[in-house]
Amino acid sequence: MKNSAIFLVLFTTVFLLVLTILGFTKIGFSWGGVLTVIGQLLVVLMVYKVLLDHYTTNKTFEDFYEDFPIGRE
Repeated sequence: MKNSAIFLVLFTTVFLLVLTILGFTKIGFSWGGVLTVIGQLLVVLMVYKVLLDHYTTNKTFEDFYEDFPIGRE
C-alpha cells in the first residue's frame, strides 16, 4: 500500500483506541457521540482507500509466508 493508505490505517486505529480510552473517563455524552461518528466515518474512508489502492506484488500463493517457507528449505 502507499504511504497514504498506511497513514490512514494507523491514524484510524489510534483514533479509535483513544476514543475507547476516553469512554472510561468522564467525557460528555455529546462529545463521545460526535467522536464515535467521526470514528465510523474514518473506518469507512479507510476501507475505501485500502480497497482502491493500486498495490501490486509479484508474490503468489506458492510463496506462502515469507517468514515460514514451506518446501523451499
